[in-house]
Amino acid sequence: MKSAVISGSSAKSLQLLLELAKQMGMKSKVLTEEEMEDAGLAIAIRSGRTGKFLNTEKFLKSLK
Repeated sequence: MKSAVISGSSAKSLQLLLELAKQMGMKSKVLTEEEMEDAGLAIAIRSGRTGKFLNTEKFLKSLK
């Protein structure tokens, strides 16, 4: 399955895209702001996860 995320400021344009997706037999869903934040956080976690351990002291010093 392939997915796309489209963001816009016009409700009318978004509704047109949703209708087009429906006519093409595709599933569509309008995400809430919370769902968008969750997706962004999940992407950040996956890209930042390296499996390596950090030097705790060095990390804490970098926060100061």
